[in-house]
Amino acid sequence: MDLLSFDWIVLFMTLFGTMFLVGELLVNMRGLLGILGLGFITVYFSSYLSLNMFVIMMIIYLIGLALIIIDGKVVNDGTLATIGAAAMIVAVGFSAPNWVAGLYSVIGVLLGGASSLVFLKVFKRREMWTKITLVDQLTSEMGYNSMKESYAGLVGQTGKASTDMRPSGTIQIEEEEYSAVSNGKWIYKNESVKIISVDGTKVLVKKIEEN
Repeated sequence: MDLLSFDWIVLFMTLFGTMFLVGELLVNMRGLLGILGLGFITVYFSSYLSLNMFVIMMIIYLIGLALIIIDGKVVNDGTLATIGAAAMIVAVGFSAPNWVAGLYSVIGVLLGGASSLVFLKVFKRREMWTKITLVDQLTSEMGYNSMKESYAGLVGQTGKASTDMRPSGTIQIEEEEYSAVSNGKWIYKNESVKIISVDGTKVLVKKIEEN
C-alpha cells in the first residue's frame, strides 16, 4: 500500500521537515538535523510536483525559513517572520495534491516550527546567534555596568588636581590620573579635591576647603 495515497501522511513530512530544519539553525548538531529536514521536505515536494515546480516551491520554502531566522535574530520586528511563515505555508499548501492534504501540510509546518524549540532544551545552542544579537539585557543585575571597573569605587575618594581645572582638567587619586570636571568652580593645580559623583567615565569633583 502506497503511504502517499493517504492525505494525512503529508502532515508528518512537513512537520518533521520543518522541525529538523529550524532545529538545525537553533542548535549545534553538525548538520544532522539539516540533512533529516531537507530529506523530509524533498520527499514531500518531489512526491507531488514536477521537476520545475519542485525547484520553485523548494526555493520559496527555504526563503521563507531564512526570513524567519533573519527577523528573529537581526530585525526582530515581526514583519519578515510573518512574510517568511506565509511563504512556507504557501509553498507546502499549493504543492499538496488536494485541499485536505494541503490543510494537513500547513498544520505540519506550524507544528514543526513550534516543536523545534524542544531542541533548545536538549542540545547546545549555536554560538553564532550570540554573535549576531545580544540575548541578555545589559543591566547591573545581569552583571553588566556601563561604568568602567576602575571608576566604580572612586566616589568619596580624595586626591589633588594635577592641572588647573577651568572647570575640566586632570586629577590624581592614589598615583592614578583621571580626567575630571569641577562643580562649576575653578580649581588650581595641587589643590585638594574630592570625587562627589561618577557617571560612566565622567568624574565630578569639588574642592576641599582647607581650614
